[in-house]
Amino acid sequence: MAQRSRHRHQAPGSGSGRARPTACARTDPGKGTAPRRAAGRVGTELGSGLAAAAAAGCHPYFNLPDFTQPSPPSTPSSLPSHQRCRPSDVTKGLLVALLGGGLPAGFVGPFSRMAYQASHLPSLELLICRCLFHLPIALLLKLRGDPLLGPPDVRGRACLHALLNVLSIGCAYSAVQVVPAGNAATVRKGSSTVCSALLALCLESQRLSGYDWCGLLGSTLGLIIIVGPGLGTLQEGTTGLYTALGYVLAFLGGLALSLGLLVYRSLDFPSCLLTVAFLFGLVGLVGSVPGLFLLQTPVLPNDPLSWSCVGAVGILALVSFVCVSYAVTKAHPALVCAVLHSEVVVALMLQYYVLYETVAPSDVMGAGVVLGSIAIITAQNLSCEREGQVEE
Repeated sequence: MAQRSRHRHQAPGSGSGRARPTACARTDPGKGTAPRRAAGRVGTELGSGLAAAAAAGCHPYFNLPDFTQPSPPSTPSSLPSHQRCRPSDVTKGLLVALLGGGLPAGFVGPFSRMAYQASHLPSLELLICRCLFHLPIALLLKLRGDPLLGPPDVRGRACLHALLNVLSIGCAYSAVQVVPAGNAATVRKGSSTVCSALLALCLESQRLSGYDWCGLLGSTLGLIIIVGPGLGTLQEGTTGLYTALGYVLAFLGGLALSLGLLVYRSLDFPSCLLTVAFLFGLVGLVGSVPGLFLLQTPVLPNDPLSWSCVGAVGILALVSFVCVSYAVTKAHPALVCAVLHSEVVVALMLQYYVLYETVAPSDVMGAGVVLGSIAIITAQNLSCEREGQVEE
């Protein structure tokens, strides 16, 4: 009895007079020489000690996750805020100018020439048809409750922007009737790029990086390669005079386009894009209708090809107008005009495959230089903005 009592006092965790084992304390199951009954008591006390340790949560074997409880709903893993990126404004502007401005505009020149060759459609009549596509925008402005002509304090500049764009388009349509479509688009886009760069530097004090200047000079060089041989072989007499006049009109169209883009950047009011699009149609109609009857002879096309070309010109030109106006608010006007040189490449392809007009090797070489320059400008300005931080 005394030996059994002594073993009972030696067993860990037994007896009411000794302290309970702490939550993280190791429990000794006892010696191998203890009797079987004492070992049973030791196992009981050991189990109670481990249960207390599990309840306290500090035993190493009980730090595993509890798989018996339902797991919380899984949420998609998201990057930290300093790693989430979105395209910068310059990137979005250049992509919109390339895909929505340059590519559709490349079809406008060849389609205009096809309409002229099919039914001798005058340039001012084609401009009137294009302006008609802008007038339904008045319904959108009325639904939004905005004034059709814009706020009174910026109404003059908005009308000036519309007038400059009408002059630019009128010069381009007139030039494309006496000059190949690709060459006319080349001169117009080249002059708009150079004039936009000079005007932005002089009036807005905007600086361009070295890569931007390299792209601008490269695109201008490509345009010179395209147009240079044609300018050197102008014929004498009436034909050569009309050809030279076509190139002059294309240059003036580019100058007016660059001025219009610069004026548009100074406009800042709600529904600015819709307002200037509607004003373009309104001012174009007011100026073109009297000019058509005074300077040219109206023609009513009676073949489906002419009407198809007129409809395509109106829709594609409206898409290009809206995209270019949006892009110039996000990126430098000179960069936007340089990216719009993609119109020249599209026009040359259509000139060769659709109009069956000759494309010289210099045209192909110049188009390659233009595309390389566009790639330099776009790659240099492709960047993203980290959310909550400044543009990279």
